[in-house]
Amino acid sequence: MVSLVGDLPRAARNIWSLSFGDGIEPYAPAPSTVVYDEPHRCLRRFDRDEPSAQRPVLLVPPLAVTPACFDLREDQSFVRFLLETGRQPYVIDYGEMTYADRDLGLEEWTHDIVPTAIRRVSEEHGGAGVDVVGWSLGGILAVLAGAGHADLPIASITAIAPPFDQRKTVTVAPLRMLGAVTGGREVDLATWVFGGIPSYIVRTGFRVQAFQRELTRPLFVARNILDEDALARMEAIDRFMAMMPGYPGRLYRQIHRSFILRNELVTGTIRLRSDLVVETAKLTCPVLILGSRTDLVVPAAAARAGLDVLTGAEVRFEEVPGGHLGILAGPSARETTWRLIDEFLTR
Repeated sequence: MVSLVGDLPRAARNIWSLSFGDGIEPYAPAPSTVVYDEPHRCLRRFDRDEPSAQRPVLLVPPLAVTPACFDLREDQSFVRFLLETGRQPYVIDYGEMTYADRDLGLEEWTHDIVPTAIRRVSEEHGGAGVDVVGWSLGGILAVLAGAGHADLPIASITAIAPPFDQRKTVTVAPLRMLGAVTGGREVDLATWVFGGIPSYIVRTGFRVQAFQRELTRPLFVARNILDEDALARMEAIDRFMAMMPGYPGRLYRQIHRSFILRNELVTGTIRLRSDLVVETAKLTCPVLILGSRTDLVVPAAAARAGLDVLTGAEVRFEEVPGGHLGILAGPSARETTWRLIDEFLTR
């Protein structure tokens, strides 16, 4: 009883911080320096005290996500892990998407934004090969960029939860069934009207996909009201979801048509335009694919399909624990995902 009474002020303080205050833990991203800053292609180099003697690492986030996915908080930061292990990480920041960006397509990323960043990172290190790490669709962007440009200085690609086979993804099954009837015209109409998928819809969609977390949130808070670290982890994820930008209209139509309805990624031939086709078999650098059975957004089976798709590369698949974001930044990521990536990059 004495302990319970003594903990009441602390519990009240945490409730106030979560509900009305500045939060349990302020966001303090790893310090970085802008290498170049152009629309939807800001390249940042994370600061380190001494130059790295290892290959540089380029982090590629998916669309409709900020670079914070790699740097949620100090104890959930893949960026800080790379710095600790002697590497020099960089990240691409796409910035906000507005109605003015409605005509941007996937090829803007696969044939410009990502390849340009890879070349620039290589130049910053005297022409060294670049280890590229992408999460979710970011892994697919890295693969398509590498497959579409044989001359890129890519040393390796790590794809964390890449959605290679949409048939294995339960969450998009309703879209696939509806699209089989409508041909995707409902998505075409919506993206033409709004110029894309607005940020508030993206954020809502991510919460729906993480419905179990949303349902159990009050219970989680109640059980952990005296555990500031657990509350800070929850808060970091909430902050991350609140910052999600939207999708450009044309790009989302391409994703919906080519990836979700036609499932072109699993065929190995992706038609970005009538005059622009990427064949994933042309990717030749070593590839590490990571997936999780408990990932509802991209299950392990959907990621593992890359073994059959990337026929021109030496590909390794490893199963790790965690949900879609948890694979990258969950409590066990350091000892699972990050450790496997470190071993792969050190090969």
